[in-house]
Amino acid sequence: MVKGNQTQVWEFILIGFSDLPVQQQVLLFVIFLIVFLVIVMGNLFVIILVTVDRRLHTPMYFFLRSLSVLDICYSNVTVPNMLMGLLSTQNTILFLGCAVQMYFFICLATIDCFLMAVMAYDRYVAICYPLRYPAIMNKRLCTQLVVYCWGSGFLLSLGQTTFIFSLPYHGSNVIAHFFCDIPPVITLASTDTFFNQIAIFIYTVLVILGPFLLILTSYAHILSTILRMHSASGMKKAFSTCTSHLVSVSLLYGSGTVMYLRPTSSHTQNTDRLLALFYVLLMPMFNPIIYSLRNKEMKGAFRKLITTRML
Repeated sequence: MVKGNQTQVWEFILIGFSDLPVQQQVLLFVIFLIVFLVIVMGNLFVIILVTVDRRLHTPMYFFLRSLSVLDICYSNVTVPNMLMGLLSTQNTILFLGCAVQMYFFICLATIDCFLMAVMAYDRYVAICYPLRYPAIMNKRLCTQLVVYCWGSGFLLSLGQTTFIFSLPYHGSNVIAHFFCDIPPVITLASTDTFFNQIAIFIYTVLVILGPFLLILTSYAHILSTILRMHSASGMKKAFSTCTSHLVSVSLLYGSGTVMYLRPTSSHTQNTDRLLALFYVLLMPMFNPIIYSLRNKEMKGAFRKLITTRML
């Protein structure tokens, strides 16, 4: 791997959870595997339900289906490699493989932030302009917004990943993490990374705070509209349509802000692992639960699907 100070690192060693006893690693493997299967099955359930039930062919569920596709891809970028690491004595990943993993991780995280902003805009139009909602949020605009989210993610993350992996890596090749995340990788670079840190900070601000400000603006208008409503049932219905999205936004932006906008000196292996587990495993698992259990239309569509299959 590294035979001298001037030899380019061609693979990395992912420490993962190797510092834990074998029994705990086996337990984590079982837990993470179950969570991973729940993520895949739960989000596939949402995708299938929204696709087959015509009553769910609305902008809100169109974006929810895109979020479920995103969550499946998101978990598949990191979780399988993490599971293999729990079963092996030494988990290695090629330099190129590490770059590819980081690229897709940044890409999908960026898409997630943009998609959350789009979903907030959808709720804004639905509550503030209900009569014009079908005309504004037409199929063409919804498709364009989703394409914009995915396209922006693929393009923006390419520059960030290239910037990081164009640095020289001649020293240690041990990554104190279970996947190729930005903070633990960039600390291994054999050069001053000040400008890279600035670039990462600017990217994070644009990707996290930019969409978050759009979400806050949307919900400020939504709250203003709800408070002007005279019907208590109308207020309750309006609040209920936003609750699931607000929970998802809080989980995503809370963990993302703590992970990537805190000082580099405060990064530790245990803290980074816990935060990473939150947005790599828990968020993709929570999303289908959050959007399904409290949603009467989703539950009605599920009952209809089960009844149809039984008949």
